[in-house]
Amino acid sequence: MRRDIFQAVADPTRRAIIVLIALQAMTPNAIADNFNTTRQAVSKHLRILTECELVKQEQKGREIYYSLEIDKMKEIDNWLAQFKEIWETKFSQLDDLLLTIKKNEK
Repeated sequence: MRRDIFQAVADPTRRAIIVLIALQAMTPNAIADNFNTTRQAVSKHLRILTECELVKQEQKGREIYYSLEIDKMKEIDNWLAQFKEIWETKFSQLDDLLLTIKKNEK
């Protein structure tokens, strides 16, 4: 079952895992050490992130390392970009209004 990437980033623990592995590839045990939860819970989060293709697994000897699939993050960035444009327009309009009010007060 392929999950939607927005399901993955909706959970705060999965967002924290993404931040952790963005810096360096980590084993599930190393990731679990950063949370006050069970190793099984972390494994479930990693499975969801893998299904969403936000993380990739790499076997190194007997260990599996998880790392961020940065290209997949662009899908989230592209979706957010539309809102960034809207808010930048709103802030620009607010700046113009404040400037007008300031000029009228003088």
